[in-house]
Parts: sequence; structure tokens; C-alpha cells
Amino acid sequence: MRLPIVAVAVAVGAAGAASVDAKLPPLRDPVFLNIGFVCQWQDPCIAKQQKAHKRSVAYVKKNKPASWQVQLCNRRASFRRTGRVDWISYYHCISNQKIAGAAASSRTRR
Repeated sequence: MRLPIVAVAVAVGAAGAASVDAKLPPLRDPVFLNIGFVCQWQDPCIAKQQKAHKRSVAYVKKNKPASWQVQLCNRRASFRRTGRVDWISYYHCISNQKIAGAAASSRTRR
């Protein structure tokens, strides 16, 4: 009697673990919703935004920019009325060496 219960528990656990690795449904994924609204659900635009999002996250993990630079780029990349982030603009801002260089040179002048 206990063996079928254990087998069912293992099967349910394995199914639950497989679903954790699966992507979130679109309504539960805030990044995908943001990109969808920014692109008005046009597939080529969504692909470009997702690629820029991945590059931005990788750049921030690798280079660890200053918090002021991340905040500045968040403000620059967000739409004024909706607050949604355009990831292509964010990537161009965060990877721009002139922004980080301008802050470093202004510190040395003082």
C-alpha cells in the first residue's frame, strides 16, 4: 500500500521539478510583459529587446558599474508616462564608456 503512494509522490515531485525549469507564463513574467508593451507585441522588436536585455544583464554582472550609472541609465531608458524600460537604450547607456569616464574625470578636477 505504501509503495504506490511513494511512487505517486516521486512522480509528482519530478513533474514539479520539470515545471520549475520551464519559462514563466507571459502574465507572470514582468520582463516579458514590459518588452511586449514597449514593442506593441511585434515579434522582431521583442527579439531585439530580449537580446539587449540579456546583453545588459551580462554586462552589469561582468563589469559591475557604479550604482549612480545604473540609476542614470534606468532613468534615461524608461518612458516618461508608463515607466517601462527600453532595453536597447539601457544597454547603450550602461555600456557607454564616456559616461563612466566623465564621472572619473570630474572627480579628478576637484
